[in-house]
Amino acid sequence: MKKILAVVMALVFAFTVTAAFAEQPAAKPAEPAKKAEPAKPAEKPAKKEKVKQITGEVTAVDTVGKTITVKSKKQELTIGVTDEQIKDVKAGDKVVVKYTEKDGKLTAKSVKKVAPKAEKKGEVKKEEKKAEKPAEKKQ
Repeated sequence: MKKILAVVMALVFAFTVTAAFAEQPAAKPAEPAKKAEPAKPAEKPAKKEKVKQITGEVTAVDTVGKTITVKSKKQELTIGVTDEQIKDVKAGDKVVVKYTEKDGKLTAKSVKKVAPKAEKKGEVKKEEKKAEKPAEKKQ
């Protein structure tokens, strides 16, 4: 009888130990591959950036702060730029700047120099004729 009792106690102990280890989470088996979800379009910002434009004269160029100040007939704006955009721009140049506003900060999309407009075509031709007449008289 002692032998049977010893075998039963050994089995109870074995089952107890096995049950204790079975309750602890073992290493998770590899999960089956999930089906590829269709690509979602990038989340659109609540407000689409609107590109604005200003045409005017450059009143200041800050290469350290990477900004230019452009004065038009209506307003004067300070706009953030890149080194590439302002490499040939200096104060006094006429420019067209396309920019966006985000979080109260203006950022240039493009900066283009504008050729100064010639005065009226008739006046330019008159000046050319005046310059030619004295040369013709000398001959």
